[in-house]
Amino acid sequence: MTGSTGYVGSRLVPLLLDRGLQVRTTTSSPDRSQPWWSDRTETVVMDALDPDDVAAACKGVDTVYYLIHGMGGADFEDTDQQAASNFADAVTKHDVQRVVYLSGVVPDVPDEELSDHIRSRRDVERILTDTSACVVVLRAAVLIGSGSTSFEIIRQVSERMPVHTVPTWMDSMVQPIAVVDALAALVGALDYDGPSRHFDVGGPDRLRYGALLDAFTTHAGMKRPQVEVPLLPTALVGKLVAGLTDVPRPTVEALVESLRHDMVAADDDFRSALLPDGHRLVALGEAFSRSLAESSGPPEGVDPMGPLPQDPLWADGGDKDERPVLARALDTVRRAIPGAITSR
Repeated sequence: MTGSTGYVGSRLVPLLLDRGLQVRTTTSSPDRSQPWWSDRTETVVMDALDPDDVAAACKGVDTVYYLIHGMGGADFEDTDQQAASNFADAVTKHDVQRVVYLSGVVPDVPDEELSDHIRSRRDVERILTDTSACVVVLRAAVLIGSGSTSFEIIRQVSERMPVHTVPTWMDSMVQPIAVVDALAALVGALDYDGPSRHFDVGGPDRLRYGALLDAFTTHAGMKRPQVEVPLLPTALVGKLVAGLTDVPRPTVEALVESLRHDMVAADDDFRSALLPDGHRLVALGEAFSRSLAESSGPPEGVDPMGPLPQDPLWADGGDKDERPVLARALDTVRRAIPGAITSR
């Protein structure tokens, strides 16, 4: 299990342990505080860019969960490809039977129109699939759950902006999925017996980005009028959103770049191929309610939709900046557009 301390990985590991599986996790920071389930796993130190480390981590395992994503930096695409190539070599060398990769929905547009973020994930898929293993790729758009990068951006922008300014180019469709449904599909990928392929995974609701923001504020009990704004450059929107949230800036800017295209599932094959019989997908309203609910008690009994101890500091609403939302918004604009607003 790579990315075991990340948002999805930290919620997936206990589900695999509950199935009675032996789980080996990887870490690049052995001195960091480990998750609550760590005493039930084997943990090895691994740098994904070190071929020897990767080969040692893959030795003797049946399945690799690949939850590694580069989201920023000038060379993140090269880094993504190098890490994937190291794993592809290790998978073939040690005859790993299965690789499960959590990727992103790839819009049906020419390659030159894809964002760097989406193109990189698609390239990683191709590298991993070119191995001897059965490779199951899950492509998700927006994961709903406290601590999810996409959800935290929606929550923090809504809490900190008294008015939602929505660029006219952000009129695309999106199909969110509750993290518990994505987790169920990731577990189900262990039992998939077909050829290597990708599955688009989406929840029961499809809506436009503006409607998604509106749905969140409604369930959160907030009133946020929306104003469509033309001619806002994508890069500027990315800087503004990054300045308003506590999510790492490169991650925000990479995600905003992907919002120009419809991010919806091409089919629902994953429901029959990966989910258990009778599984009910969580509707958007319930997903928001569960994500916003406060958690209490030991982590092993907490709803994975809510916050967990291993979530990053910017999760669960962020740093709770006490400044008035207007002051924070103006400060963000100053940093994004130097000289646009001057103090008197």
